Amino acid sequence: MKLTSKIFHSHPKTDGDFFLAIKQILGFKPKKLEIYRRAFLHRSMNLKDEKGNPKNYERLEFLGDAMLGTIISKHLYKEVPEGDEGYLTKMRSKVVSRKHLNELGKDLGLLQHVESRIPKSHFGENIHGNVFEALVGAIYLDRGYSYCEKFINERVIQPYVDIEQLEGKVISYKSLVIEWCQKQKKPFNYEVYEDTGNDEYKHFAVKLTIGSKIMAKARATSKKKAEEKASKRAYFALQGRMGPQEH
Repeated sequence: MKLTSKIFHSHPKTDGDFFLAIKQILGFKPKKLEIYRRAFLHRSMNLKDEKGNPKNYERLEFLGDAMLGTIISKHLYKEVPEGDEGYLTKMRSKVVSRKHLNELGKDLGLLQHVESRIPKSHFGENIHGNVFEALVGAIYLDRGYSYCEKFINERVIQPYVDIEQLEGKVISYKSLVIEWCQKQKKPFNYEVYEDTGNDEYKHFAVKLTIGSKIMAKARATSKKKAEEKASKRAYFALQGRMGPQEH
């Protein structure tokens, strides 16, 4: 009984359900519940803080948008070392698109926690993504960058960020490169060359020449893998000229 009264003393009964719901969404305990309450306050409530400033989720949404962009950028930077600035920007835009954020907000059931004087049926689709961003902002203010990164990694990156799908479901870079060369009437050649590596297992070294220029080199445990690896590097090098691929 003492333990129960302690819990409800630190989180009043009116906050009990909200605390448990937020904990389930986050995957860890919130510290300052009031910050999360603000993340679900719609401007129609017309609330103000003690200094007379508007009290709703919009400022948290601004902060969450910045945090989301930063953490997704860091992930893409590490995962796709071949990608140039234009490629990385394009991939990030796909992850943090309004449509995708709306889906994330829906999947987490955030709308049910929103406090508003407007019937929820009157909201547009973007309310889901807006509240999701506000929640990310609240996590950053409450628990700092590392918890914010943990949440985005577990709730966004792991379940939703698939680099190949974001690229347009590219299955074979070699086929894309060959297709492009044929359309552009450019000669191409995959050539196995001598590479004295010190690997325990035999490796194949392949260089891809397009026209008179060596576009990429790669090494792998099979000729096929080395060709695909070289093709992927060439694909990124030719990104601007190859244009979007639909698959």
